[in-house]
Amino acid sequence: MRCQFKPLHWDILASYMQPFTLNSGQVLMEQGALDRTLYFIESGTLTAHYEDEKACVRMALAGAGTVLGEGTFFSHLPRHATVHTSTVCKLWCLTEERYLELARQHSPIALELTRAMGAVMAYRLYNRPRRVAVT
Repeated sequence: MRCQFKPLHWDILASYMQPFTLNSGQVLMEQGALDRTLYFIESGTLTAHYEDEKACVRMALAGAGTVLGEGTFFSHLPRHATVHTSTVCKLWCLTEERYLELARQHSPIALELTRAMGAVMAYRLYNRPRRVAVT
């Protein structure tokens, strides 16, 4: 993700997020769920699995520095894929409520985050093999 943030901006954003750890094999999100949380991967590896109506399964890998959940976060649609941890992962989450609070109190930071997420989502949708990673 390419944000035009200075260290202070990252510190402000971090104060609105919650860090947590998942062990290998745990589910981060389920295809079809309506959860609108955005996830930032600090360390570890996750796999995103998408099964279409013909039972074809597509998979993508995500690692440190990747953001997951942008599709549902901005579209209000169900999750597009199921995501499992492949290794122990440290993640940070930003809920819709905390994002709205960030937008009210630090609108330039929320706007830059939104711009960067839009760029991530556009890249994934444009690049056919990476579409499965739009969660």
